[in-house]
This record gives sequence, C-alpha cells and structure tokens, in this order.
Amino acid sequence: MNPHVARLYQLAQQPSRRIVGLMSGTSLDGLDVALCRLHGHGPGTRLELEQFATVPYSDEVRRRIRQVFAQPQVSLEYLTLLHPWLGQLHADMVLDCLHEWQVLPAAVDLLASHGQTVFHAPHHQHWQPDFQGQNATLQLGDGDQLAMRTGIITVSDFRQKHVAAGGEGAPLATYGDYLLLSSPTEARVLLNLGGIANFTFLPSLQNDARPVFSTDTGPANTLLDSVIRARRPELAYDEGGQLAAAGLVHSGLLTALLDHPFFAAPLPKTTGPELFSAAYLRRAQERSETPTMGLEDLLATLTELSATSVARALQLAFGPMPALAVYVSGGGAHNATLLAALQRKLPSCRLASTDLLGVSPDAKEAVLFALLANESVAGTPTQLHAAGTPAVLCGKISLPA
Repeated sequence: MNPHVARLYQLAQQPSRRIVGLMSGTSLDGLDVALCRLHGHGPGTRLELEQFATVPYSDEVRRRIRQVFAQPQVSLEYLTLLHPWLGQLHADMVLDCLHEWQVLPAAVDLLASHGQTVFHAPHHQHWQPDFQGQNATLQLGDGDQLAMRTGIITVSDFRQKHVAAGGEGAPLATYGDYLLLSSPTEARVLLNLGGIANFTFLPSLQNDARPVFSTDTGPANTLLDSVIRARRPELAYDEGGQLAAAGLVHSGLLTALLDHPFFAAPLPKTTGPELFSAAYLRRAQERSETPTMGLEDLLATLTELSATSVARALQLAFGPMPALAVYVSGGGAHNATLLAALQRKLPSCRLASTDLLGVSPDAKEAVLFALLANESVAGTPTQLHAAGTPAVLCGKISLPA
C-alpha cells in the first residue's frame, strides 16, 4: 500500500488530528494560517487553536492576483502560471510559520487550503448562454504544490464538490459553524464580514425546528477597500471605519446601490466582487448624479449599504424586528462604524465577537477549513436538511511524493 494512503487510513482512526487551515479572502490582505488540534469528528468536534498568523501579501503578490481577480477576460497563460505559483507561495508561508512556531512539518497531519478565489459564477450571476443554470467557482493555489513543497498531506479545492452536488460552491461556513458552534440552548447567527458578508443561522439544538442555513447578503468590505485603493493607495483600508465616520450617507446613492435584483432574490444566495465591483458602483453614481462625491461621504454610504443589506437579509429570514444573538467575525469585526450601523438597524439583536465562543474573529475562516479537512478524512457527510447545503465531504486530497 502507498505509505501516504496508509497514513490517511491511520489519520482517520486517530482520536485527534493536527491540521493547518489556510484562508485567503477577497480582500487580498494576506494568508491566514491557523494551527489547530481537532478532537473527534462530526457534531461534538472539539477544537484547540494552537497558533494563528496572517502573513501579509506584498504589493507585488496583490498585483499578480489582481491580473485575474474577478475579471471576465484574462490571459489564459497568466492564469495557468499563477495557479502553481500561488501554491508554492502559500507553501513557503506555511513553512515559515511552522518554523517560527517551532513546529516540524512532520508534526502536522494535514494542510487544509482554501486557495484564492479569483472568480465566482453562481447560475444567477453569470450571463453565459452556453451554461444556463450552471454554477461554477475557481480557486487558485495548487494543492499538489503545497503537498510536495511541505511534505504534508493537503486537502484543497473544497468548493468544487459542493458545486458538483448541486450547490453554488458557497457559503461553506454552514458546515463548520454547525459542527463547531451550535448551542443546545441558544439560537445563533454567525455573521462574517469579509469582502462579502454572509451569515449562518444555527437554531438551538433544543426544541427549535428551524433549519440551519447560510447565505451571502451582499458586500461587506469589498467596495470599501476598492475605493480606498483607488483614492488613498497609501492606506491598506479604512482602519476602524474612521474615514466613513467623518462622512454623511447620501440617500440617493444608497437607493441606487440597493436597486439591484440580488437584494430582492430569495435566501439562500451567493455573490462576489464580480457583481459588487467598481462598475456596479460607477453605474449607481451615474444614476444618482454623485460621480464626484467626496471620499468620506462615499465610504459612509458604502458602509450603510453593507449594514443595510445584512439587516435586510436577517429581516427577510426572521421578521422585521429580529431578536438574535449575532456573533461577528472577519475584517469587518474591527470596523466600529460598520458595527454601529448594524446595531442601529438591528436594535433587538445582541452583537458580539466570535471571541466569546472561543474562536478568534480573524482566524475563524481558516479554522473552518481545517474543520472541513478533518471531516473529509475522518467524518461522514453532514446532512443539514437545509437549502443550498448538500450532504457532501468537500476537498481533494493531494499526497506528497
């Protein structure tokens, strides 16, 4: 038997596994690296976060990714070359982190690599007549490169099985949130404010018949960050929402931004920066006659858009005045202006960080992919009986040489 296959068989039977989870989101700020110890599998999985770091991308790395990121037309040659290059880059970042943490690669059981999403194309968001009804999504960062360069068995390309099973490839947080963060007594909303905002609803496991489900709601940081890049390139982002806090919301622009079919579409749904792009913002500014709006007012209006779209999705799902425990993660968890706008629109909800649940808001997505890899190797398909969440084990396994 191939020794790596024998190793997989052994890993599946172990009481716990040490897994490095990797996540690089649409903000392109860097690679999140989470060293986790996962005990058991399925409901009742226990997780220990041993180490976490975000390894920042250089301007050159961002430039390379943006050559193909959310672009309808790209150089096929460039895309093909970027795929293994990103895998090599992520592998080197993992090895650097392990060295800093004084952990040998041989002491890690699995790598769980989400990769870098460069295009997300759910059936309702693309207009290709040859592929009507077809969902697709593409992540770069070849798992074979990671496995070969680190010597660690790698689980990657998680979203493709979800698509093959009839899903849209996102959000995948549903599975990890359910396995790790469900409560027997408290109904919870796990709200992630990354480039795109999404939430998972977890009913209490006691006397609550409402289904688990997850959905995107619209932009969180993607438009805010793109405006900062265009107008204040010396800044990485609007730290804490300070510039937005100094501006005024323009109701006309906000109305034009919200006048898009995505916001009226039923839940669950997925989207990405392919839709919420600079072109989307430009069209809304043209319709509202605000093309020369000042930076602070524009950021204030885009922050209001993010908060409004999250609130509307929660109200659509749970009624006009939902009273929910909402636990926030992602970069937007540090944006005080965005959080204040959310609280204003959801006065009966209690907003808190996922820190209260024992999961760092910055590490949460990397942790969840470690959890999905754990299920891929040791678990069984999780049936959530919820729209958009087929019962599948996600991820492709790459063996070292």
